[in-house]
Amino acid sequence: MSQKVGLYAGSFDPITNGHLDIIRRSSKLFDKLYVAPMTNTSKKYLFSYEEKKSFIEAEINDLKNVTVVDGKGELSTKLAQQLGAGFMVRSMRNPDDFGYESGVASINKVLNKNIETIFLLANDRYATISSSMMKEVAKFGGDISEFVPPEVASALIDKLRKD
Repeated sequence: MSQKVGLYAGSFDPITNGHLDIIRRSSKLFDKLYVAPMTNTSKKYLFSYEEKKSFIEAEINDLKNVTVVDGKGELSTKLAQQLGAGFMVRSMRNPDDFGYESGVASINKVLNKNIETIFLLANDRYATISSSMMKEVAKFGGDISEFVPPEVASALIDKLRKD
């Protein structure tokens, strides 16, 4: 029997507790789950791939079937194919995300007809969290400790103070 392999790709700049919840929940659905910090050319990043990888690995080190891989400069469908992933994990926080995420899934299906997209709805507790919002709140001195891991909160505040 073949393994069920999934890929959860995103910018993760920074990783939030909502992202981590999706990783934990989707790790139960697959024999192997890859998490890939990717490049989105419409976004300006604060953190390097190495920093993102470190943040993610520190939070998921108990999940033995999850591996963080480098996805920068790669289409997620090509990366999935290289990794042997038959499933793409996508998350939706609210109805507004549905339009965007269904478009991504449709394009991915055209690019690789063998990949299925699995949508996970955000836990209500995390439905309002976005990486962009965390950057904004932190930039203006707001407390983000309930929304991101402590190491991420500290690094985000440090980076934003340098600007």
